[in-house]
Amino acid sequence: MRVLVTGATGLIGSTLCAQLAAEGHHVIAVVRPGSSALPAGAAQIVEIDMALATGAQVWAEHLLGVNAVVNCVGALQDSAREDVEGVHVTGAAALFRACEKLGIRRVIHFSAIGVDRAQPSAFSTTKLEGDRLLMERDLDWVILRPSVVLGRNVFGASALIRGLSALPIALIVDRTAPLQVVQLDDVAATVSFFIQPTAPAQVALELAGPEQLPMDEVVARYRQWQGWPPARRQPLPGWATNLLYRAGDLVSALGWRPPVRSTARKEIERGAVGNPRPWRSMTGIVPTSLSSALMREPVTVQDRWFAQLYFLKPVIFIVLPLFWIGTGIVSLSIGYREGVELMLRTGAGSLAGPSVIAGAIADFLVGIAIAYRRTARHGLYAAIALSIFYIVAGSVLLPSLWAEPLGPLAKIWPILVLHFVALAIRKER
Repeated sequence: MRVLVTGATGLIGSTLCAQLAAEGHHVIAVVRPGSSALPAGAAQIVEIDMALATGAQVWAEHLLGVNAVVNCVGALQDSAREDVEGVHVTGAAALFRACEKLGIRRVIHFSAIGVDRAQPSAFSTTKLEGDRLLMERDLDWVILRPSVVLGRNVFGASALIRGLSALPIALIVDRTAPLQVVQLDDVAATVSFFIQPTAPAQVALELAGPEQLPMDEVVARYRQWQGWPPARRQPLPGWATNLLYRAGDLVSALGWRPPVRSTARKEIERGAVGNPRPWRSMTGIVPTSLSSALMREPVTVQDRWFAQLYFLKPVIFIVLPLFWIGTGIVSLSIGYREGVELMLRTGAGSLAGPSVIAGAIADFLVGIAIAYRRTARHGLYAAIALSIFYIVAGSVLLPSLWAEPLGPLAKIWPILVLHFVALAIRKER
């Protein structure tokens, strides 16, 4: 079959592309324009921004000859990069209309568990509206509403759980409802079942694991799987919780996609539980428990690296912009005079003041570039180039700096290494 998969770089979408291709299907992967994380197994790559694809004609040429569509696109919260209404409602509706017009009967659509029972946020409200728009179409639709999806691959909430498992202190947050986590392999097997033309249609199913677990218990099981001793439990004060969620909203305005945002808080308080019996009865798939899934996958050093680096990554991307912006501000304010005196020692003469100003502006711009996700890569390369320039220029013009007690040139080397680390862990997928 020719299968079009939207959201093909996401946790579920990328897994489905690989699995469907392995099963012999011709996979057409729809990715966001400019995406560098191309899914394995895709025979074709199509660049479409779901939020902007508001007309059925946008999809028409890419749907020719397609037998089935799997819509995996999702957005947690409106931000510089995400448009919840556009992705879940407008863009999805255009895709559904195009499928109906071209006679593509089989459409599998990913929603979220519990959206039909409560809508505490724009995320769940728009997800439910997307479900309703699909149900109105004359199609063989299947709506899958998974709980929190866990597997070997991680992104969003599943990555957060791994990161929390590495902390020696188990942070207990108030008002977190239970989870029935579901395994990624079971979700993929469900799509393989429903992709067949003879499979049941016009059904909405909850994909939930066999047990309800509090969030901290899910984290504790991952920590045990990693081979680390139990963490000391520590309730997180309400003010600290509020601060974390607000910080997540602020970071999302810079183009990053942290899982801890105000929408996540509302959805966590709602919980992610459901009834897996209809799913099991219809497909014959027995949901795998978390403990069983972890037992099947031996932990690797890469798993431990990811978990331990998870919270270091935001720290790095906070420290580096503050470092460069801070040096720029200091050079233009309280440190300006000392900077000019240093440049005079190199023989800069009348260029001493302009040189300090130019360096300060360069530092400031590098810090701003690193802070924004879209320009972070360029900012990091600029920072590396600037650091090397400072080392070379300082060595040539004022080699005595190498003998300074505080080591101003020697300290550039560890900073340089940290930028390469930031480049290595920059991508979210």
